[in-house]
Amino acid sequence: MLRFDVPQVWSNVTRWEAFITSVICVLALAVSPWLMLLLVVQGFVRGFFGHHRCPAHLLWKKIADAKQWGGKKENAGAKMFASKVLFIVSAIAVILFLSGSGLWMVPTVALIVFSTLEWALSFCAACWAYGFWYRHFPPKMG
Repeated sequence: MLRFDVPQVWSNVTRWEAFITSVICVLALAVSPWLMLLLVVQGFVRGFFGHHRCPAHLLWKKIADAKQWGGKKENAGAKMFASKVLFIVSAIAVILFLSGSGLWMVPTVALIVFSTLEWALSFCAACWAYGFWYRHFPPKMG
């Protein structure tokens, strides 16, 4: 379902955010799993409140506007869904880490793969799944 109640997002800003997600995940693997908490917070804010409420997104948007490299405007609904997936997957990684399991690396690597697809190829797997779902199971009105 497309969201028209939240502002559209710049494509290059969301790609930049995906790059940062990849970097944070790599640093979590190399330095400290606690860095995944950043992604839990970002996923929660962007996914449940909207990109327009995320301080980091507002900063990247302001820079993109000033440099005129925002790209094209995209509907925020699919990106919000992707952020909810980021929240869930990064929260699972943190919970696995806190439970003492080495399996926290599995969702972290999955985030690296999918966020790299987003920033390198502009392919948002969660956005594709979002569109697929609503194409085949449209919401019933009334």
